[in-house]
Formats: sequence, structure tokens, C-alpha cells
Amino acid sequence: QVQLGESGGGSVQAGGSLRLSCAASENTFSDYAMGWFRQAPGKEREFVAAITWNGGGGSTYYGEFAKGRFTISRDNAKNTVSLQMNSLKPEDTAVYFCAASKYWRSSFGLTVRLTYNVWGQGTQVTVSS
Repeated sequence: QVQLGESGGGSVQAGGSLRLSCAASENTFSDYAMGWFRQAPGKEREFVAAITWNGGGGSTYYGEFAKGRFTISRDNAKNTVSLQMNSLKPEDTAVYFCAASKYWRSSFGLTVRLTYNVWGQGTQVTVSS
């Protein structure tokens, strides 16, 4: 099955930007819906954003905190999905995980961890005030 690897994490001051990337190992990448989740210390892993692909384009979904600040995109030719994060806040500090789902059924399902059967190792994002 597909394997995922994140990159692009780091430390930034509040108000700054970071771009996370996730590379997939498989050429059937376009068959997968892709998502980003994050997990802060002592907290549950939470949904950040997701993007689907239906051959002619993709639909995007965002957690409430991500709307207007984060943008998810995918490049099926390069087997990558990216998360552009702007106007970062200290509360965005977390480990960010890329995930893939081949059998998602609904837009709500894309916000749920169990929908995803493949996960990357995570990349740390630290936002200082």
C-alpha cells in the first residue's frame, strides 16, 4: 500500500507561515483522498484539512480553525499533497500528520481519523509568541 512521508515542519513566530508537504510512494496516488491531522501534547489528534480527487478536480474540506488560514492542495503528477499554513498562532503548535484513504464514503468521513488507513510519521510545527 502507499507510504507517506511529511516534510516542511519547523519553528516560526506567530503570524508567520509554513508549508508542509507529504510525498506518497505509489503511482495510484490519485485514487486516494488525502488528509492532514495534528496532535498537540496531551490532546487528541484532530482534523485539519482534506482533499479528494475525482478525475476532473478535487474538493477540499477544513477544520473550523483552519478555514481562511490554511490551504490544502495536491499534485497528482508528483504524488504530493501540501498544506500551506498562514497567520500561524501558538495554538497551532503540534505534530502534523499526513494521511491517505482509498475507501472514504462521505465528506464527514474525511474529518474522522478512522477513515484513513495510511499515515505518515508526522512533522513538528512550533509557533512561538
